[in-house]
Amino acid sequence: MECYLKRKERVEIDINNLPSDPGLRLPIWSYDVNDRDKIRRCYLLKGPHQPRSHHFPQTLYGNIARRFNPKWFDEYSDWLEYSVQKDAIFCLYCYLFKPQEQIIKGQGGGDSFVGEGFKNWKKKEKLLCHIGDHNSIHNKARQKCEDLMKKQEHSLPALWLSKDDKNKKEYRIMLTAAIDCVRFLLRQGLSFRGHDESSNSDNRGNYLELFDFLADHNEEIKTVTSAYASSNLKLTSPKVQKEICIAASTETLRYIMKDIGSSYFSIIVDESRDVSTKEQLAIAVRYVDKLGQVIERFIGIKHVTSTNAVTLKAAIEDILAKHSLSIQMIRGQGYDGASNMRGEFHGLKALILNDNPQAFYVHCFAHQLQLCLIAIAKNHWQVKHLFEFTSRIINTVGASCKRSDTLKSIQHDKVLLHLKNGNLISGKGLNQETNLQKSSDTRWSSHFHSLISLMRMYASVIEVLEIVKEEGVHDQQSVEAGVLIDIMESFDFIFTMHLMIDILGITNELSQSLQRKDQDIENAMKLVQISKQRLQLLRENGWNALLAEVSRFCGVFEVVVPNMNETYKTRRRAMGRAEEITNLHHYRADLFYTVVDMQLQELNNRFSESSTELLLCVSCLNPSDSFHAYDEGKLICLAELYPSDFSIIEVVALKNQLSTYIIDMRTSEEFSSLRSIVDLAKQIVKFKKNDVYPLVYRLITLALTLPVATATVERAFSAMKIIKHRLRSRMGDDWLNDCLVPYIEKDVFDLIPNEDVVQYYQKMQNRLIKL
Repeated sequence: MECYLKRKERVEIDINNLPSDPGLRLPIWSYDVNDRDKIRRCYLLKGPHQPRSHHFPQTLYGNIARRFNPKWFDEYSDWLEYSVQKDAIFCLYCYLFKPQEQIIKGQGGGDSFVGEGFKNWKKKEKLLCHIGDHNSIHNKARQKCEDLMKKQEHSLPALWLSKDDKNKKEYRIMLTAAIDCVRFLLRQGLSFRGHDESSNSDNRGNYLELFDFLADHNEEIKTVTSAYASSNLKLTSPKVQKEICIAASTETLRYIMKDIGSSYFSIIVDESRDVSTKEQLAIAVRYVDKLGQVIERFIGIKHVTSTNAVTLKAAIEDILAKHSLSIQMIRGQGYDGASNMRGEFHGLKALILNDNPQAFYVHCFAHQLQLCLIAIAKNHWQVKHLFEFTSRIINTVGASCKRSDTLKSIQHDKVLLHLKNGNLISGKGLNQETNLQKSSDTRWSSHFHSLISLMRMYASVIEVLEIVKEEGVHDQQSVEAGVLIDIMESFDFIFTMHLMIDILGITNELSQSLQRKDQDIENAMKLVQISKQRLQLLRENGWNALLAEVSRFCGVFEVVVPNMNETYKTRRRAMGRAEEITNLHHYRADLFYTVVDMQLQELNNRFSESSTELLLCVSCLNPSDSFHAYDEGKLICLAELYPSDFSIIEVVALKNQLSTYIIDMRTSEEFSSLRSIVDLAKQIVKFKKNDVYPLVYRLITLALTLPVATATVERAFSAMKIIKHRLRSRMGDDWLNDCLVPYIEKDVFDLIPNEDVVQYYQKMQNRLIKL
């Protein structure tokens, strides 16, 4: 009887998604023997998992509570790791190279620093015992790690061995040129590969064409490329491109994480679908840097199989753990108003608050503002009709290229005529070619820009509709165009359009301000209050100006203006015997006052955070008007909302520190003209007052860390549409993430020197030439 041994099928390992937390890792010897060196190299490149900002839990030893001391990371920085999941420490070197049989037999500490972890915090000396002497298992494992990173290929050609220095120089020239090509493509969001990359192709793809362009314009690169054209050192393969991209993305994120350090941070999260209909979760962090500046940084996307809160939380924890960020250091959460995000009991907000009660949730201000507009558009029939007919007008005029070109041509002729008659001012950037803009509930400020474009091109749009009416191919098109012309030439349409432009003009300024990355929540609430005041002024004093502007507009385009003292004739069927009203009452009371009041009411309802304890306390930090809003009692309450950041003793010390702080601020010239908490933080750091008032400065950083809007992650999804378009719809999630990070964080990416990318790239694999 013959026996056949079935060979175990090898499973491909995703290097980019290896668990960072040592308590969640599989034993190294459980991986395929052909993958182990690759996995070891990946972990060595990442370095030991050291979440320095984590809130380490205490464990009772008798009557004494002890916990891990993060200062041990400095003493044993090269190998000591901490697992958040197991509250235990591990040895990176021993995990990677300690023999399996020695772990089983209990030699060299057995499984304590590898599998189960070490957590006897009262016996720190065990860490020194673990290192042992020169011949200890730990030091042998460390030596193997160093040898792996220095490992040379044994099949180097004799020519390279004899001319090592020359080859290193030439190799560096080629590698630098390859990095420059990748830098350019990443910054521009361009694809790397081509459909046909053969030597006979007319277009071999962006990377190869750019590499050849550099060689053609740089004699040094051209000479080196020609010399190694037939060798495997030519750095033009797709694998090399991807590895350089990974190195660039990793170094960019490493710079961001270094900038965050041990600071508090907030998370800004949103989820959306990409071009391949995959659900993607985008996450950004908001923190205050060492200069007192508010920074928001995109740190990655992750594919999620479901959008329920549990799955989203697991994805967030995975991204944070990958960068050694602790969920315990989160001091704010910023999402939109979806139920899976802000649910009080089972939403993402609630799940994170269960782990960290100090991660205060803030509903995106810009999203709330958009909801205010949508509420009016849905609840007031005349405004609803305005946006409905505006959408139909734009769709009809832009239904074909011919109509769009006709509209542009007519508008162009009108602009030239107005310039000739002196009705328009000429100048750089003025009177640019424009088109009608579509509105969308999910695009902030789009309704405002849509109405503005329609008002500016009013006459041209009517002419195009007249052409459609006369020359319509189908009867339905002609009828639709005729109906739209009648609507546009009605006083009701023009009046409502001007009214909504005035209202949306006020909220549009607020929307633009809220989307600034350095906006602080106290100033955001102040801007909301200003918008409310402007709307109230519009209600009290804006009627006459609005009516005059609408009447002038109607006069220009020969639209009949109704007599305001006559009885209003409604087009809708009256319900019973309604009381007769004048045109003045209808347009001023039923339309003007009602719409403005609805907008004010929505702002009051949506932005209810202004009355919460947190926001009332934060507002006391505002430095405007010589710290007019300062209230010591409320600032003490603010500190008490963060029990992990202010001990009982520090709260008492804060009270004395605040008394000195406020006298200093009010009597110092350099702090007399500040307008916001952002300016206050920068000024405090500039004059080194953060060292004098550390507790007060901690309060300021906590206030600035609170998120205002989700604009950063919204922009990430916009960038994703540029990177992962229809022709690149099969991009993998890791490759997409590595392309997105440098593209979005260009300012950080530009600070990364080529040498850092070179060194990381060299360590990713065994290279033929070591630099």
